[in-house]
Amino acid sequence: MAKSNTDHFLDNNKQYAGGQAVHKAVHPGKQPIQPSKRVAVVACMDARLDVEDLLGLQTGEAHIIRNAGGVVTEDAIRCLIISHHLLNTNEIILVHHTRCGMLAFTDDLLKAGLEGDPAAEKLLGQATARRFTSCHKSAATPASFHAFRGPIEALDAPRDAKNSERLAWDVRRGMSAILNHPWLPTSGPDAITVRGFIYDVDTGKLDEVSYPGPMGSFG
Repeated sequence: MAKSNTDHFLDNNKQYAGGQAVHKAVHPGKQPIQPSKRVAVVACMDARLDVEDLLGLQTGEAHIIRNAGGVVTEDAIRCLIISHHLLNTNEIILVHHTRCGMLAFTDDLLKAGLEGDPAAEKLLGQATARRFTSCHKSAATPASFHAFRGPIEALDAPRDAKNSERLAWDVRRGMSAILNHPWLPTSGPDAITVRGFIYDVDTGKLDEVSYPGPMGSFG
């Protein structure tokens, strides 16, 4: 069976983790609007992730959609629908990563802290190792911060089995959201594929997340 573009990018990642530069940081000249590798990547905004470098992507090969956590939000779905139906992508790659800040809070805790709850402010300050300064105001938006499920931990905590499981839960939730969306077909001539990964910010390596599987609990 022929390798997918995602498989080729995984090969690139092995080179990157081994210290080799694959991405070429030069302007390539005039290119078409459609991504040449027909790939869309949803990844976290974390400053330690350079998506082009870690996948060995060249300019013009893929759409890259980034947000806090690499979460498949409503806006990420919006982008993927446009990417697929109008710009011809058919492989989707999700990238979460170790030491993610989304493991260090819950939605309710952050909202309470922003609204001025002293106990929440204290907990957030302890989790982030910086003073949390409340705005002392309530707001209707964002409706959700999409913090990852499970008990919170200190910001930038080293990788272990528990937080790796929490990351995998959210990767699977994102895959499920895409695979079950009526406007992102998974069969027929216009089908998309989805694969999810956890990137280790300490080693530079990608580990694939199996699907289907557990998607987490609140406990």
